[in-house]
Amino acid sequence: MSDLIKNVYAFTDEQLQLRDTVRRFMAERTSTKQTRELMESISGFDESLYRQLLAELGVGGIHVPEEYGGAGLSYEELAIVLEEMGRVLYPSPFFSSHVLATNALLLVGSPEQKAEWLPKIASGEVNATVAFYEDSNLRDLRNFQQTVQNGRFTGSKERVTDAFGANLIIVIAPDAVADRMPCFWLARCGRDADIRYEPTNSIDETRRIGEVGFYDVPVERLGDGGHTQQLYSQFIDFACVALANEMVGGAQWLLESAVEYANNRVQFGRPISSMQAIKHKCADLLLEVEFAKSAAYRAATAIAEGDSKLPEYASIAKAASNTAYMQAANDAIQIHGGIGFTWDNDTHLWYKRAKSSEVFFGTTEMHRETLMQRIDLAEGA
Repeated sequence: MSDLIKNVYAFTDEQLQLRDTVRRFMAERTSTKQTRELMESISGFDESLYRQLLAELGVGGIHVPEEYGGAGLSYEELAIVLEEMGRVLYPSPFFSSHVLATNALLLVGSPEQKAEWLPKIASGEVNATVAFYEDSNLRDLRNFQQTVQNGRFTGSKERVTDAFGANLIIVIAPDAVADRMPCFWLARCGRDADIRYEPTNSIDETRRIGEVGFYDVPVERLGDGGHTQQLYSQFIDFACVALANEMVGGAQWLLESAVEYANNRVQFGRPISSMQAIKHKCADLLLEVEFAKSAAYRAATAIAEGDSKLPEYASIAKAASNTAYMQAANDAIQIHGGIGFTWDNDTHLWYKRAKSSEVFFGTTEMHRETLMQRIDLAEGA
């Protein structure tokens, strides 16, 4: 399988070694039994294991320059790590801290702010997240109604990931006295900051989300406040690409588990994998998953190379991953039969992650519409 992936996607030997290392760590240190137990906990993750992951594998800040405490690699390596985490539904604040918050700092932060926060996030000393959701339409900047006034923020943000226990929250909100374009602000969590977290009931209990209320909280502007519209769009594109790669990991696991079950399940004296309907379903699913993986990998490469077509690649990757993950979840449950959605069977955990990820950072329809708008603009230019 490694040789096939290498030939099709042209991963380097170092990237394949990274994938094998992360996959081995996840296989040896995590399990669905552990994930189910963490679903019942307040934090939703094992902090000790999370620290081991960052320390032993060095994946914290994997795409952060070495001068800021990172590994100095690219978004391609980050994508590989996320795919392996998505494959096992690894519950942790990695996506919030090392994708969302880290990307915001890298895109917008001043050298001084990067030097202060990125090494702490990379080591796990600081857990961070980003609060920005006010409306489901991510691209419409008019949806940002709550503003920062005189360096203080009062308002609430929805669908904030891993806010419980976070040391730092990056808030995206317009400056009331500026041009009302969204700016990035640092909010330090602590006794002096009135920040309240309310968990949200979600179909996916493996990823913590909630509503965060800010009450006259002092905030510090990230960077100089310039080019905010462009930087916000980049932030969304980067997040979509990261999530797409996490999603294809889950889709691949569902495909493999469905094929394995079909090979072992015997009906009428033969494995159900020998039946034409099951064969066709698995073959169609393989095509969907492979297309989504290609789109997600290509989008990660676009970030690494600074490709100007990143917005198009990001929308294609997220739309394709939405479709593949949901099809994989539905088909895996059907192939497993009635047992597929029982609590004792693990398949429903991936189904719920697929469903929540489908709407996180944009639905398939939203990304297709965005893509068509960009095509129309290009043709009219």
